[in-house]
Amino acid sequence: MLAGEVRRVDAIRVLLVDDQEIIRQGLATIFKYAEGIDVVGQASDGNQARALAHELKPDVVLMDLKMPGLGGIPATRHIIAELPDTRVVILTTYDTDDLVFEGIKAGASGYLLKDASAETLVEAIRGVMRGESQIAPKVARRVLSEFQRLVEVSERAPVGRATLDDDLVIEPLTAREEDVLRLLVEGLSNKEIGERLFLSEGTVKNYVSAIIGKLQANDRTHAVVTALRHGLVDL
Repeated sequence: MLAGEVRRVDAIRVLLVDDQEIIRQGLATIFKYAEGIDVVGQASDGNQARALAHELKPDVVLMDLKMPGLGGIPATRHIIAELPDTRVVILTTYDTDDLVFEGIKAGASGYLLKDASAETLVEAIRGVMRGESQIAPKVARRVLSEFQRLVEVSERAPVGRATLDDDLVIEPLTAREEDVLRLLVEGLSNKEIGERLFLSEGTVKNYVSAIIGKLQANDRTHAVVTALRHGLVDL
């Protein structure tokens, strides 16, 4: 934060982590004009990110992956273990399976690519603070495919059956809720779903909330996972 600026009360506190200063400054400019979000610090590597996270107690860390010294995945793992109230959203140019799955296993609340729009980045920060998972559509497809593979393996192994929540009673979805759910599986944002179904973003949010409630899920990603588990949708 520059001298003379006034920090907004109750704003989401964000720590930017990227080894390229031009990227950090670009992100800082985006969030400067986003209501309710304050960039409280910037780090150029994982070790600095870890130290600043302890010092600044950010709500969200926007984390690059490939950096000199301590990389983004181990830094994510350390920060989440040491500061459980802090969310980490990975922002990277890399979408290879190994990095995606390692990032999610490290505890990241989101995995976004650097070609994301400013609007997507801002909504991702707000979304993780609402308890939502934020995953880029092309990445989400891979994650769900891998999850479906693991479920199929579990179904063939009797020991794993208990993990599938077979006793979960699901309230039937309406036809429109099923339409929205299919697009959630594709990894589309609320705005993109609205454009596809000719609905307002607010209406889509209401449908998503109803779906999450009926599937007894924690967030939209959990809802998709539950739907896949119970055969409500296919990839």
